[in-house]
Amino acid sequence: MENQELLAKQAYTKMAHLCSRSEQCSADIRKKITVFGLENEAADKLIEKLLEENYINDERYVKAYVADKFKFNKWGKVKMRHYLRMKGLPEDIIRNGLDEINEEKYKAVLIKTMKDKAKTVKEKTKFEKMGQVIRFAQTRGFEPEIIHRYINSAID
Repeated sequence: MENQELLAKQAYTKMAHLCSRSEQCSADIRKKITVFGLENEAADKLIEKLLEENYINDERYVKAYVADKFKFNKWGKVKMRHYLRMKGLPEDIIRNGLDEINEEKYKAVLIKTMKDKAKTVKEKTKFEKMGQVIRFAQTRGFEPEIIHRYINSAID
């Protein structure tokens, strides 16, 4: 029992330090705690304590994740939603985080991404070129509806 308490204190210190350095979600911290060797009950208590002390905040994590992936990786909402769901985060928190994206900037990033890809495509016909650009934009996580809405402005 004493060993578990010592392990819990060490895990708390390590997780608090990790969370103070970078945003973490509760699912990632839970995985790290179980790797640390704590039992489920102790892990739950530790996560509750980290949540109470605001080291972990899933809403804050989602907003930071969305902002970073959009700004640096130029990802679309579909791809971000997929990765956040894989982490086991609630859908309403994900939706709120994705709603933070400015629609004008989102459209501008999509069009720039498609224009940049269109410059590198060496297909013969406009139809083949459009196909490759559309597939590329979809792999980046943009929604098919808005890809098709703005494809003509991206391909000359």
